[in-house]
Amino acid sequence: MSDEQTDTGTGWPQPAGPVRPAGPAGEPDPRPDAPDPDELSPLAPQGPAQPSDDEPAAEPGVEPVDDGATVDLSAVSRSGEPVADSDGLAEPVGESVAPVVAGRSRVSTAGVMIAALLALLGFTLVVQLKTTSTDPTLGATRQEDLVRILSDLDARENRLQQDIRALEDSQRQLRSGEQGRQAALDEATRRADELGILAGTLPAVGPGLTVQFDAGVKPISANRVLDAVQELRGAGAEAMQISGGDRATVRIIASTYFLDDRDNGSLMVEGRRLSGPYTITVIGDPATMRTALNIPGGVVASVRGDGGNVTFGEREVAEVSALHVPIKLEHARPVS
Repeated sequence: MSDEQTDTGTGWPQPAGPVRPAGPAGEPDPRPDAPDPDELSPLAPQGPAQPSDDEPAAEPGVEPVDDGATVDLSAVSRSGEPVADSDGLAEPVGESVAPVVAGRSRVSTAGVMIAALLALLGFTLVVQLKTTSTDPTLGATRQEDLVRILSDLDARENRLQQDIRALEDSQRQLRSGEQGRQAALDEATRRADELGILAGTLPAVGPGLTVQFDAGVKPISANRVLDAVQELRGAGAEAMQISGGDRATVRIIASTYFLDDRDNGSLMVEGRRLSGPYTITVIGDPATMRTALNIPGGVVASVRGDGGNVTFGEREVAEVSALHVPIKLEHARPVS
């Protein structure tokens, strides 16, 4: 057998078979088993290779291995991922993987953008809720001021609880049989005294506070004094009066009004002119009332912002002696 090889056109050499003698020039081989000349052409398709005498025959039950470079496209899944062959090994497929990787990259980028937008939306909602639910005045208040405000509210609650208990005791006494008449008389007297103090027809004494307003560049306006009276009432003031620099004093009740006298910068209270500085004497809890006036942005801050000053003086026994002339009612009558 010859060691020569022939080119099969597939890149793999094939051992050359036995050389058969050809016939005369231009004539086909006269031998009956001579191959067709067209089959010997390198461009003609080759059939299955016949084993030579030197090659061992294939064993029965074992399929021959194709050494060709042909790729079976049916072994590639539609998703572009390689499919394992019969030996369990996956062969990568050249360009079919690239589109799949690009698609996954696009999906991943879109997911990240959506997550970022949702996070931004949540942050915006949280900030908006905190902004609308937070009181800007209390948010700028110092811790010690908040403690004072809380103490003021606790004091108010205690006073209301005491009033409730006193009224309940009076109710029980009025319903207690023989002592009902005397209890009713005592209750009526107490209520008359309280109403006289509130109406300004009776003098009052008790623990309290004096608040003096000194003018600065600007005079003390009627609005500042009215704000102070309202804050003191809210803090539990029970009786008040205001005095001027000339010692003129006016009792402050529910119907008291304040006006600015623009001619000389004085203050008109209940039609009476008062000159500065002005001093308010009030009966109530001193600490609570002082805290109410010192709230940030309140009366003291406003007066000092105008260049003035506010001075406090606590009194164990404060006296409110100015009286208000009672008004004769012409139309109103008590309900029986």
